[in-house]
Amino acid sequence: MFEILLPDNSKLSFEAPTTPFEVARSISSGLAKSAVCARLNNDEFVDLDTSINGNCSLQIITEKDPEGLEVIRHSTAHLLAYAAKSLFPDMQVTIGPVIEDGFYYDFAYSRPFTPEDLVKIENQMIALVKKNEKVVREVWARDKAIDFFKSQGEYYKAEIIGDIPEGEKITLYREGSFVDLCRGPHVPSTGKLKAFKLLKVSGAYWRGDSKNEMLQRVYGTAWASKSELQDYLFRVEEAEKRDHRKIGKSLDLFHYRDFAPGMVFWHPNGVALWNVIENYMRDVYKISEFQEVRCPMMLDKSLWEKSGHWEHYREHMFLTASENREYAIKPMNCPGHVQVFNGKLRSYKDLPLRLGEFGSCHRNEPSGALHGLFRLRNFTQDDGHIFCTENQIQDEVFRFTSQLKKVYSKFGFEKIIYKLSTRPKKKGRVRRNMGQVGGGTEKCS
Repeated sequence: MFEILLPDNSKLSFEAPTTPFEVARSISSGLAKSAVCARLNNDEFVDLDTSINGNCSLQIITEKDPEGLEVIRHSTAHLLAYAAKSLFPDMQVTIGPVIEDGFYYDFAYSRPFTPEDLVKIENQMIALVKKNEKVVREVWARDKAIDFFKSQGEYYKAEIIGDIPEGEKITLYREGSFVDLCRGPHVPSTGKLKAFKLLKVSGAYWRGDSKNEMLQRVYGTAWASKSELQDYLFRVEEAEKRDHRKIGKSLDLFHYRDFAPGMVFWHPNGVALWNVIENYMRDVYKISEFQEVRCPMMLDKSLWEKSGHWEHYREHMFLTASENREYAIKPMNCPGHVQVFNGKLRSYKDLPLRLGEFGSCHRNEPSGALHGLFRLRNFTQDDGHIFCTENQIQDEVFRFTSQLKKVYSKFGFEKIIYKLSTRPKKKGRVRRNMGQVGGGTEKCS
């Protein structure tokens, strides 16, 4: 005899091993019908057919829970791979994670996918849903799993397994004739996946490294109900009407060229708008008592070594050399502003010192990550730095965030989230903080 503790603190007793699905069914048929997975002992998400044979706590996760929706999306990504592989047997599948509002799956194939291919794949996914095939978890020996995927021509999967640390379980999920590597959990059967849509295809490097092969990334969205799916597609359609790239073209503001990827050619109308915004921000500088500075676009390697960028961010910096010296085009303004501060001896009476710059920055972003004005290789950052004493920090943060909210409200952003980033101990801190807003708003060029 063992007991299972439920979220409402009630307990169920069992004399023989059971499963989360059986527990859900013992509570109500409706709960069993909407269940997609379960949370065991508050920290482990498991499949509904997982065997339970001892005292534990259990929460049934349904399609209405955020965790349940994530499982639905991840399971739909595997359904996508299943459908695509059945249509294109010589194609390789790689990885397929959940993202905001949906999922994607990366494929290696000899030719680019066409819009017609996406229609075929989606129709095949619908057909597999109608078959309602069971999704079964299996634990394999490492060598057996590697040999299996190699025999199937799935060399990317074999590589992934080879990188899994020794001692970790190798878990595979089988649905019909398709077997895929995954930790899980998944929905119990393909019939649970009824509200999805494939959206687009783009390029993506294997493991995000531009030195590796270019794969094809198929994006999709999945929801718990068809009404939620339709609501999402409507929101996407409305957002596309307001896409800044379309607006930029229709208003003759800017354009792009392949010989300057991730960089923008601003037209007279765009520059006029730019100047209005920049002049407004100069007024904000005066109100906030920031002093405008201007620093070099290119700085010696030694300064980037001292700042930590050379060690942690070098692969995302544009480099050059002259007269046997190495330089980097600045990806951010911080080191330059520190040099302005260091330009002369200063007293505590000079503090706080607030410096701001409309600094043109360059970052060597992967081509697959570039997106209009939202993700660029060259942009102008309204960037500020405040030099102050420790006792002045709280007042300065309050003062700055108050001004920040006023600026964003001018542009129609009332409900914003801003975070205070401290200096974490992990080595990758510079890279993670590169995208943080500095001393004000960002605008891109």
